[in-house]
Amino acid sequence: MTQGIIVTGTDTGIGKTVFAAALAGALGARYWKPIQCGIEDDGGDRERVQALSGLAPDRLLAERYRLALPASPHRAAEAEGIEISLADLAAPDVEGPLVVEGAGGLMVPVNRQTLMIDAFASWRWPVVLVARTALGTINHSLLSIEALNGRNIPILGIAFVGDEVPDTQRTIAEMGNVRALGRLPRIQPLDRASLASAFATHFDIEDFR
Repeated sequence: MTQGIIVTGTDTGIGKTVFAAALAGALGARYWKPIQCGIEDDGGDRERVQALSGLAPDRLLAERYRLALPASPHRAAEAEGIEISLADLAAPDVEGPLVVEGAGGLMVPVNRQTLMIDAFASWRWPVVLVARTALGTINHSLLSIEALNGRNIPILGIAFVGDEVPDTQRTIAEMGNVRALGRLPRIQPLDRASLASAFATHFDIEDFR
């Protein structure tokens, strides 16, 4: 039976793919990003996750939609003359843990009627919310937590990415009433070994089992 964990972010480009790679590698899980936009720029996150996680190729599931334009899913799909269907985003049935990465943030449109969070609500799996520690993150994080709670989506906890800002991290966890799972620091150089070491140092893998 699939044991899914959804990795989403408070914004785009904040490090959720790097976190998802670290988590999937630590769990020995499968990884799935159902919608990939922007392959004309860098090829996609599946390839990056494989390089950073060390997972075997057969543990990285193919996307349901793989779109060229680096834009919101609804717009990237429209540019290719298609419409993303929520029915096509049905969760796969795999054995063992599955780390699922959303496209962008929670309120990103999948099509003109559906948001990314609607897909999460249909899966009913716990969510890890990835948030940066920089200025502005309290507002974005608390709004994201409120949106998840409003749809009764379980929140496993919040994972921070960036430099340590203790008061900000504490404020989000306490006011959002969520567990702070840990913080992934800036990693230079970023490779499989350094990412695995940082994850093991700053997170407890048992929190995700």
